[in-house]
Amino acid sequence: MPHPGEIWVADIRFTNGLSSKIRPVLILWLDSQDAVVAAVTSSPVRSSTDVHLEDWASEGLRVPSTVRLSRLDSLEQILLQRRLGTLTTRDALAIKTIWKEAIHLHF
Repeated sequence: MPHPGEIWVADIRFTNGLSSKIRPVLILWLDSQDAVVAAVTSSPVRSSTDVHLEDWASEGLRVPSTVRLSRLDSLEQILLQRRLGTLTTRDALAIKTIWKEAIHLHF
């Protein structure tokens, strides 16, 4: 069972519905049978809502990684395949700080 703050491998379906890709995601919160997740990528930070993971190796990732808080998805929990690890306190604080400072509704 997934928990917020964990990094999982998920089957991310493309919007065309024809294919999917296995990707790491950060569990942000759970809502019934769904998980709200943020994309985890090996690409470097490119915006104010990206967070470089300082402790990526101890969190179960193979390469230096970035959490893209601008790339959220709501996935059925059955699409989560396996747990890689849990955020360290340092990386969790960095993500919470960026969320508080940079994520705003614009309507």
